[in-house]
Amino acid sequence: MVRKRFLVEGTVQGVGFRPFVRRLATRHRLSGWVVNRAGEVEIEVEGHPSAVALFEKHLRNDAPPLALISRLDIQDRDTVGESVFNILPSVRGELRGLPVPPDMATCEACVKELFDPKDRRYRYPFINCTDCGPRFTIVREFPYDRDKTSMASFQMCAECRNEYENPDNRRYHAQPNACPVCGPQAALRHEGAVIAVRDDAMKLAAAALSDGSIVAIKGLGGYHLACDAGNEEAVARLRVRKAREEKPFAVMARDLSVISAICSVSAMERAALLGSGRPIVLLQRAKDRLALSVAPTNRFLGVMLPYTPLHHLLLADFEGRALVMTSGNIGEHPIAYEDEHAIQSLRKIADLVLTHDRPIETRCDDSIVRVTGGRTSIIRRSRGFVPHSIPLPFELAEPILGCGAHLKNVFCLCEGNEAFLSHHIGDLETLESRRSYVEGIDHFKQLLRVEPACLAHDMHPDYPSTQYALEQAGVETIAVQHHHAHIASVVAEHDLKGPVLGVAFDGTGYGTDGTIWGGEFLLADLCGFKRVAHLELLVLPGGEQAIREPWRIAAWCLSEVYGDSFQNMDLPLIRGMDSSRWRTLKAMARRGFQTPRTSSVGRLFDAVSSIVTGRTTVRYEGQAAIELEMLADPCESGHYRFDLRDESKLSWGPMIRRVVEDLLGGVPAAAVAARFHSGLSVAIMEVCERIRRDGGPSQVALSGGVFQNALLLKRATELLRDRGYCVWFNERVPANDGGIAYGQVAVAGATMRSKVCA
Repeated sequence: MVRKRFLVEGTVQGVGFRPFVRRLATRHRLSGWVVNRAGEVEIEVEGHPSAVALFEKHLRNDAPPLALISRLDIQDRDTVGESVFNILPSVRGELRGLPVPPDMATCEACVKELFDPKDRRYRYPFINCTDCGPRFTIVREFPYDRDKTSMASFQMCAECRNEYENPDNRRYHAQPNACPVCGPQAALRHEGAVIAVRDDAMKLAAAALSDGSIVAIKGLGGYHLACDAGNEEAVARLRVRKAREEKPFAVMARDLSVISAICSVSAMERAALLGSGRPIVLLQRAKDRLALSVAPTNRFLGVMLPYTPLHHLLLADFEGRALVMTSGNIGEHPIAYEDEHAIQSLRKIADLVLTHDRPIETRCDDSIVRVTGGRTSIIRRSRGFVPHSIPLPFELAEPILGCGAHLKNVFCLCEGNEAFLSHHIGDLETLESRRSYVEGIDHFKQLLRVEPACLAHDMHPDYPSTQYALEQAGVETIAVQHHHAHIASVVAEHDLKGPVLGVAFDGTGYGTDGTIWGGEFLLADLCGFKRVAHLELLVLPGGEQAIREPWRIAAWCLSEVYGDSFQNMDLPLIRGMDSSRWRTLKAMARRGFQTPRTSSVGRLFDAVSSIVTGRTTVRYEGQAAIELEMLADPCESGHYRFDLRDESKLSWGPMIRRVVEDLLGGVPAAAVAARFHSGLSVAIMEVCERIRRDGGPSQVALSGGVFQNALLLKRATELLRDRGYCVWFNERVPANDGGIAYGQVAVAGATMRSKVCA
């Protein structure tokens, strides 16, 4: 007989971990005990060596869905001859912040009960257990107990209390445990007044959706706006009311059979759809069975499966069709999550509001993932993933807060070797989003019981996130260059050793020379970087307005290559361009007025897209670049040349000339778009080859929002790997600015460690 002690750290409290351990020990006929301590679970088991070995294997591999083991320490102990296995009372000890579980999709056992007429929770839209349900979005403060969540006002009935206190029940210590007798209830509102409650509210909402109505629906982290995804008139009406003219809508379908009828679904995409976080997964459209207005000019759909009991009921009553399920907001404002604010702000969009009386404590958008090159990469990391930690490749001496970027903001609070990325805050453009940012940081500090000793921030002095960092008195601050943070996020995520050649392509980032960067080749490690090449500079006529009107950048590029004669060419852009406005902008550019220069590859995409498609304005960030990717013919094998001038500047002039020649020569726009993507991929490879010949590394890290382009990422990766490079890119953190905070923390942590070592 042997006895072993297991110390387990991570998300292991409030997730059914102790009952799981008890069942596991009993199955293998082991004696001993399990107990919650401050910040960890302690286990001792005694029995036959083979049984203890199996216990350890299953402990590592078969933990409950919401559990996440970050550290497991095992020690030998003396046998004591116990005969049973017990769950001991929790030992409070010194209070430490504990990782709260993410919100998780309704488990199969709960779905089965939901649709079982004999079950006491039949058609109850708030059914949950220790394996599923709300967690992060209902927590008010540490520790994670019912009285510190938004379930505090719901007193459990006798039956629910018995489940909660029974170690053999799967609802043992499930803090949101409830039933129709004692738990939250649904209500349907019209013009502010309640017109139905409980199951009647659910059925009436589904009927209204079938009839073409727009319904605001309260989810886990905020309100959605829903309508029949097959009803063109309803989807078009939603676009007008929401002021979202062209940006694609997400879709929720009842099950995989519905999704497979409209999209191609690979095995990896299927696994992503069915993951416990239930993210939105970008899938290639197979058949146009939905309204064209759902995702105009896009070959991909953002699709998700139901992740709450309320969603399951709605989709079942909706008879298997898909629903548009987009964030409940106007324009780019944060998602509405507080009931009164949501009812007021969404009343001009939604015909009805399906709400309930369980408050949401933290707004949390849906996560988005995409399968690219055989890997599942996160585009937006939020509901279902937060606040699970991502490891750092070293131990921090003191806690650090990464303040993040301006767009797609996510902050990152780190202690030890664990990085806790926040939910998606969004663009810090409005007072509401900035307030949400500050409240989110305070919430994380309280939950984790961590006060950062250092704040890492972007170099841009006008970012609200930078200003937040500099306003915190008495705390050390470290400025991290934007593109260095992008590359550092890849280095830290994959624990890469030695310097890498980082390719950081995005829309905008503040450079060390005070200009706008965005097409950078950096020799980098976590402690520093050297800019070794970059895209030849472009001009933004009229400043930031050029980002919203990409024809300006396109016209400037054409004028640089062809002079004024380009205005006489038969190009899609010229047909929609205002020549008088261009003359004014050109005169401003000659005087150097409002004409910032940039090395941004994102802006190059905008220019080429405008030339090829004729698009003059964009309605959402990245629209022109996305449309160019969607247009590209995947079977096209040609590519355009870029020149490498002065060994460090990637010149786009020859590429622009070939684009124009092909368009004027009748080459299809789809082939032109594909040749541009391939040409940029070849240019990346050629720059890397030049740098390697000069002694550069064979490790390449690709990051930045441009590498969300699956076609570019795939072709660049293939070319580099064919020449012997080890190529890495973001997977667990977004390649866009949602991953900046993680990179900031990695750089700041490495900087502090190097100071100590020095």
